[in-house]
Amino acid sequence: MALFNFGKKKEAPKAPTCSCSGGCAPRESTEVDKIGDGEAAKGVFSVKVLGAGCKNCHALLEATKEAVKNMGLGVEVDYVTDMEKIMEYGVMSLPALVVNEKAISTGKVLKADEVEKLLRKLGF
Repeated sequence: MALFNFGKKKEAPKAPTCSCSGGCAPRESTEVDKIGDGEAAKGVFSVKVLGAGCKNCHALLEATKEAVKNMGLGVEVDYVTDMEKIMEYGVMSLPALVVNEKAISTGKVLKADEVEKLLRKLGF
């Protein structure tokens, strides 16, 4: 008797796409609706911008740096361009904003005040 496996094949993860798609046109936002329970980190606080190096990714990086500075948080904003590392976060469109290793916004260039609003929603 032969045994057959009719289960789904595992698909390789797709590489994230930059929101500029070569022409720097903005993409639809896929912000996480439920960011958290307003609980701020008690110790280490990390902020990262994931991007491919296009102008939209750099714009989010600068807006995030400005927001962090305006809020007086005193943390370094990291810029991650390594696609293997970006794929570990499970984001499928760039740029993406990651706070404490959780993607809170993808596929949208946020302004500094929008980044501040998201950080305050997280309790920072």
